[in-house]
Amino acid sequence: MSKTTIGSDGKCRCAWCDAAPEFNAYHDTEWGFPVVDDIRLFEKICLEGFQSGLSWRTILSKRENFREAFAGFDFHKVAQFDDADVERLLGNASIIRHRGKIEASINNAKRACEMVAQEGSLAAYFWRFEPKSDEVDPPQSMSTSPTSVALSRDLKKRGWKFVGPTTVFAFMQAMGLINDHAQGCFLRQQIDDIRASFVRPV
Repeated sequence: MSKTTIGSDGKCRCAWCDAAPEFNAYHDTEWGFPVVDDIRLFEKICLEGFQSGLSWRTILSKRENFREAFAGFDFHKVAQFDDADVERLLGNASIIRHRGKIEASINNAKRACEMVAQEGSLAAYFWRFEPKSDEVDPPQSMSTSPTSVALSRDLKKRGWKFVGPTTVFAFMQAMGLINDHAQGCFLRQQIDDIRASFVRPV
């Protein structure tokens, strides 16, 4: 099965873009671009947790609602959420009303605050897990990797929740820790070039 598709604009993209019209913009401007912003990193790992058992299209369509409900994913603010906030979120029909995932996001916000205190930033921590070599060969050939397993294990030791190896691998793909754009996708070489000049956080 081909891992690429030709869009109406004539561009060759990863085949998963065919699943929904809104995926083209997400693919072209976000997916796989290296990210060092702590808020975006925290948002993504939370949303990947919410996606567990669901489709990314469902989460993407509700992303702005999630941002509003979770204080823009400012983990310092989310860490202060209490039982009343959990009930408020469970009553919010514009997001995924799953108690375990909501409570996990609040828990993870607290763990994120601890991580920043210990490591300097979320970015410094996560980018330490960038694979030293291309683990994903060929691209889009796996849903976990040795690094995603190791990162998942370490996060769980630190008390994070809903961070299994598959969730973490999707996070790594989206946040640019690996370049998993398909061979032939018009962005694959662009992402390689960006990653080559990208300054890793320390």
